[in-house]
Amino acid sequence: MKKIFNLCLLALALVVISSCDDGFDALNTSKVAATTNDPVLMLNSAIISSSPAGLNPGSGTSTLSYEAALVQQIIASNGGVIAGGNWNQKSGTNGPLNWINYYQNVVRFTNDVITRTKTDANRTNLYNMARIIQAHAFMILTETYGDIPYTEAGGGYTSSNFFPKYDTQQSIYDDIIKELTEAVANLDASVKVETSDVLYKGNITNWKKFGNSLLLRAGMRLSKANPTKAQATVAVALTAPGVILVNADNAFVAHDGNFSNGIAATVTGTEYATYYLAKPFVDALQSTNDPRLTSIAIRYVGASSGADQNTAINTPTATLYTDKTAAGQYGMPMGSDDNSANGAAASLPGGGKYQAFSQMDRNRFIKRGTPGYLVTAAQCNLLLAEATFRGWATGTPAATYFTAGITAHMNQMASYDPSSAISATAISNYVAAPANILTPGTELQQIGYQYWIASFLDGPEAFANFRRIGFPALAPNPYPGSEVKDSGGFVNRLAYPVSEIAVNTAHVQAAIAAQGPDELATKMWLFK
Repeated sequence: MKKIFNLCLLALALVVISSCDDGFDALNTSKVAATTNDPVLMLNSAIISSSPAGLNPGSGTSTLSYEAALVQQIIASNGGVIAGGNWNQKSGTNGPLNWINYYQNVVRFTNDVITRTKTDANRTNLYNMARIIQAHAFMILTETYGDIPYTEAGGGYTSSNFFPKYDTQQSIYDDIIKELTEAVANLDASVKVETSDVLYKGNITNWKKFGNSLLLRAGMRLSKANPTKAQATVAVALTAPGVILVNADNAFVAHDGNFSNGIAATVTGTEYATYYLAKPFVDALQSTNDPRLTSIAIRYVGASSGADQNTAINTPTATLYTDKTAAGQYGMPMGSDDNSANGAAASLPGGGKYQAFSQMDRNRFIKRGTPGYLVTAAQCNLLLAEATFRGWATGTPAATYFTAGITAHMNQMASYDPSSAISATAISNYVAAPANILTPGTELQQIGYQYWIASFLDGPEAFANFRRIGFPALAPNPYPGSEVKDSGGFVNRLAYPVSEIAVNTAHVQAAIAAQGPDELATKMWLFK
């Protein structure tokens, strides 16, 4: 009897529990909070994080400490946490920044969008836009590190794959080209247009041009590794509606006070007295009377500290004053440390210490709202000049594209600040100078040089194209502690993050065995 009684109590308890559970989900579901989000918001997060300038001082430091220094445009004489390209040394702090940003803030979101929209016939444009943004991210990642997680990347969020395998750079590039080709072909203005996207507000023609421009970039990147495929890819990129050829179509992240340009946040914040224009960059622009130098540069004459830069005034009669003239700019020598930079600064007009070398003008050229360019008309025109020179494009002379590329970048200066704008007369005088007319026998040298300037502040692109084309002909960094001085003097890749080696050990070691030592000097497939 006792057993029967206990069973009855258990049955009654189950009934009560079941009754209490009725409506539980409804009671605990907010009537006002969002329970899901529109995947276009995830795409926008990915787009914003795709800016080569980053979104905060940490992400902006990648370009400042590595890529811009490796192509000898911007350097810092300090070591420690900002060491990197100026000293040609590994940095566990700055080396992983591209890895962290593009995997965590771009691939994670694009993978989510792609997963959620792949079978949604009403969101095909969103699906293909995400494929384009993801292709851009993977281009930067593989060109920075070499073999990387690709086919299984982003799966930690959608499929709990926390230890993705690594793919070879060659297979990654093959798939990037396929993804871009298919995405552009399948963008369709006759279906739902994603008007809330922050890049082009749903303009399908512009999205197609953006995708084709990345395809042109990918094709030209193969010029050493696979010229046949390079030519075929360029041909596909030029199909209607073509690539970005005018500044109105430029792909850029419009930074503002809420989404600050990361490079600007660094150089206008605590590191305002840390980063300087490199001597090879300043000398190159001065020697060719390039008006872009006065759009970019400022020098705090006589400065011996960061405080001096803040107190400098605009009159040459003062002990400390600002100089924005082209003739008054002096770049910091490559390979400088604080001591050697101070020694070099002593001979500058007006004296001072390393704080007296030229910088980007943080009141004009590099502000928190400075746009972060993904692809520009200047870059595309210059790539087409090269493609035409190689016989991979026809119909327009290479010299026409070359001049258009220079002109587009000079006109782009106005987007940084009205006071950085270059006059039409100054542009005409520059492109008409004999040294700036595309000349038989020096085409690649001239194109590579102009692309170097046109990619200023786009660190990953400047670094990638320099390794591919080999111009401008920069001298090896003379820093005595360089980790690549015995292998040509130039960094060829950045090292894998220490955290990745520790956590995803087996797959990282397999990649190292296939690609070569995890060193700065190791060349990757694209640039051998």
